[in-house]
Amino acid sequence: MNMTGLTRGKPSRLALMIVVLLVLGAFASPLAHAQDTVEVEAISILDNILSAGVVGVVLILLSVAGVSLIIMNAMQMRRDVLVPPELVGHVEGLFETGDYESALDACEQQPSYFSSVLAAGLPKIDRPYDEIMEAMEEAGEVEAAHLHRKISLISLIAAISPMLGLLGTVIGMVTAFNVIAISKTSPKPKELAGGISQALMTTMMGLIVAIPMTVAYFIFKTKIDSAAVEVSSTATELMEQFDDHQVQ
Repeated sequence: MNMTGLTRGKPSRLALMIVVLLVLGAFASPLAHAQDTVEVEAISILDNILSAGVVGVVLILLSVAGVSLIIMNAMQMRRDVLVPPELVGHVEGLFETGDYESALDACEQQPSYFSSVLAAGLPKIDRPYDEIMEAMEEAGEVEAAHLHRKISLISLIAAISPMLGLLGTVIGMVTAFNVIAISKTSPKPKELAGGISQALMTTMMGLIVAIPMTVAYFIFKTKIDSAAVEVSSTATELMEQFDDHQVQ
């Protein structure tokens, strides 16, 4: 009985070992093939960027210029710069004491959106109220236009980046079709990959540049519009006393 059990146990163990080896071999073969495939097809980010060609270089330069403009305008478009609270408080105190000459000097010594608008109206306080308001409105429009010109380059970059991306797409597709045209046999996918990669990368890079620039432009535009409303409201409130004087 013991000999029979041992004899039957050996084939069972042998069969189990064979099955295990077959299973391991079945899993090991695809994994090894996958590793080989990854090693062959791996493409770095730098390779993708380089495949964008000249258009890609232009888009990179535009992105650097755009980021620089965003940083510069972010510092200049702060509320404390456009409407300095210290200057507003100081001028309000001078208006309460009737020291308009000192208020004008304070505005001239600290240039800003607010000071430029108020300084346009202070020299005309002895004239009709309508002339004071007209002078301040004109100064406000000039300052707003000046600020909008500062952010116009960001809007320009946001507008032309997708167009450059589209140009790169057309160039890449033309390159791919030229490969097909001059090939005597059916071209291999690898031969077409260069043109197709350029087409897709330039499109992606154009959008990557354009989207943040568009968002930044509208943020700065909103800041300018908000500052214009605040400056107009504050300046009008300060000058209302001259309107009452004219009525009297």
